[in-house]
Amino acid sequence: MKTILLHQAHDIALVDRQQGKAQDDRCQIRVVSMGVCGSDIAAYKGTSPLVTYPRVLGHEIAGEVVSIPENPQGIQAGDRVIVEPYRYCGHCYPCQLGRTNCCENLKVIGVHEDGGMQEYYAHDVHLIHRVPDTIPWELVPMVEPLSIAIHGIHRLDVKENEYVAITGAGPIGLLAAQFALHLGARPVVIDPVRERLELAQTIGVQYVFDPMQDDLQQEIPKITGGRMVEAFLEASGAQAAVRSSLDVVHYAGRIAFLGWPKEEISLPTFLITKKELDIRGSRTSVQEFPLAISLIAEKAVDVEAVITNIIRFDQIPEYVAAIAERPGDFMKVIASMN
Repeated sequence: MKTILLHQAHDIALVDRQQGKAQDDRCQIRVVSMGVCGSDIAAYKGTSPLVTYPRVLGHEIAGEVVSIPENPQGIQAGDRVIVEPYRYCGHCYPCQLGRTNCCENLKVIGVHEDGGMQEYYAHDVHLIHRVPDTIPWELVPMVEPLSIAIHGIHRLDVKENEYVAITGAGPIGLLAAQFALHLGARPVVIDPVRERLELAQTIGVQYVFDPMQDDLQQEIPKITGGRMVEAFLEASGAQAAVRSSLDVVHYAGRIAFLGWPKEEISLPTFLITKKELDIRGSRTSVQEFPLAISLIAEKAVDVEAVITNIIRFDQIPEYVAAIAERPGDFMKVIASMN
């Protein structure tokens, strides 16, 4: 069985491995398409504290059901599905609250355990979602990153006509901007890369700023009628962006940290108290896959706009290495078995 295996940092290859024995309690999937995510690149570079080696990569996995036990969803062999890659215990305190995305024992496939960049993959039945035939295979893996973007906006409780600043115009940030637009909000995308700001404008974002060129505290009040933004989604993990959140958000505003910083960041907490800010983390997603599927099916969110490359499965190793070396040349890369 052809598999993308990361032996160790900077050592990735297409290998042949024996297919595991089918498990009666899991859904067996013939993998058709998959996304290459930033976490795959971090694993390759050796900068992820969560990954152990060797590791089969891949958590944005779509395919066709080969076999599946009887299930409440009514999913059957032959159905097109997307994998929800966050395996939770169901027993810890967050799980009891229904916040399974921050399970104390969370296992993300392709990170904590082997993922789906292989010809066949078996996954928990309750974490499989049917997708309609109207969504092309190359777009199905986008359900996962869209669900993360949705969750970030949900964590902020964004409302119609509110201004929401989004730092980081990568795939997640741009998908979050589109979902904010869908809700009737007014996204303000902030990124130092001109091409990404231009892409944001092509998908309907009216307000874009370059933090290296624009004085955000001067420019944002010009578009809001005199105040800063009500909500702020940090989707880059960059130290400067995290710090700017406290200045860009208005008094009584909300901040959600979605990006993963590479180092600990010091913040002036007096501003948090002075402005009485609500600050939240945002990790993966919870029960948001069905909404992501419907948004793509209805073309309410243009996920295709953030895809820069569609490649063959056997090209994944060379593209992972290329993205690690030249991240600015790529947005979202989708690989296909066909």
